[in-house]
Amino acid sequence: MPGPDRQAVEIAVDAPGTPAGRFRWTICALLFFATTVNYADRQILGILAPTLQKEIGWSESQYGLIVTAFQGAYAIGLLGMGRFIDRVGTRLGYSLALGWWSIAAMLHGLVASALGFGCARFLLGLGEAGNFPAAIKTVAEWFPKRERALATGIFNSGSNAGAILAPLVVPWLTLAFGWRWAFAILGGAGLFWIVAWVLIYREPARHPRLSRAELDYIRSGPAESDAHIPWRVLISNRPVWGLLLARFITDPVWWLYLFWGPKFLNSQFGWRLDQIGVPLAATYLVSSAGGIFGGWFYSRLMDRGRGNNAARKLAMLACALMVLPIVLAPRVSSPWLATGLISLAMAGHCGWAANIFTIVSDIFPKRAVSSVVGICGFGGATGGMLVSSAVGFVLQATGSYLTIFALASCSYLVGLSIIHLMSPRLETVNLEAA
Repeated sequence: MPGPDRQAVEIAVDAPGTPAGRFRWTICALLFFATTVNYADRQILGILAPTLQKEIGWSESQYGLIVTAFQGAYAIGLLGMGRFIDRVGTRLGYSLALGWWSIAAMLHGLVASALGFGCARFLLGLGEAGNFPAAIKTVAEWFPKRERALATGIFNSGSNAGAILAPLVVPWLTLAFGWRWAFAILGGAGLFWIVAWVLIYREPARHPRLSRAELDYIRSGPAESDAHIPWRVLISNRPVWGLLLARFITDPVWWLYLFWGPKFLNSQFGWRLDQIGVPLAATYLVSSAGGIFGGWFYSRLMDRGRGNNAARKLAMLACALMVLPIVLAPRVSSPWLATGLISLAMAGHCGWAANIFTIVSDIFPKRAVSSVVGICGFGGATGGMLVSSAVGFVLQATGSYLTIFALASCSYLVGLSIIHLMSPRLETVNLEAA
């Protein structure tokens, strides 16, 4: 392309709000559907927990250990999957991860004991660990920095879509065909996604459907090196530890909603399997909007002249404040008011997640994104593993959610304080210098 025309294109793609093509949003849609499948598969057990607890006869502490098995495997898997996806790329790595967890989800329908469910959950956790490292890396490859928070918020809202789908479909499948078919049908749905991913996905530079203008727009940030980054460099980095510790504190709160939300509504207000679907779907619908809000609010602050550091942390502060009222959930007498408080807190978490995920792609080079997401996710899953076991024993001993929700309410403010302490300016990390 001649010089003047090329210069005009570069000006056009750098101009805020100028459309440069939309194919990258097709890739974002694929990430959304993969995350939907991911959360639908993991949510099945939480919905069926009261039913399975009566049929199989496990205790509260045994259920806590079953959840812990998933989270322990998830933590291990995040370390391995993040590194694996950085090595083999998102096209192959995402396909293998989703195939693994789909088969593991289907295996739940073949077990009949607490130990069997623990083993099935362990296998599911290993596979599902690949979703977020692959998705965040894909966003880093396909979106310029100014759009990554929004793209992350959109694909991460798939977690809520899956959690909306599951409580609407699982009770119907269970009442019509039995709980084993709920695992088999929803678990098998992910295999169809793999076909679409393999047919559609390529790296941006090699994709035949991506226009030159859109490719230039995606690459509008500074060029990056492709040199390999050793793990010892990553784990010695202060921002990595800040994000890891923040997720160690806040991720368990989301696991609490996911695995104990249905049990809380059942034990606190007596809602049965055929009553709980709509309230649960409503909580995840609201939380989906929270994820998009978190990305939109950050972009809005940036458009109004805030720097990346201030905009990101103000957006996260707003989301942290949305979680505070959850402390009242065990104290109210109305099940719908409790559902509303849980919905608000879940929305706050999803907005928080959209921003904390995007911090990684903001300050780390693309070739390290999956590894850093995996390391930080390991911290979150480890926290979730410890908290899940503790929640099971606390409930068995006291039967009360008061302390559990009180700790959940302030965890995000603590997490934000840690991030600010370890990354006061959210500056780009120079790993080559390290």
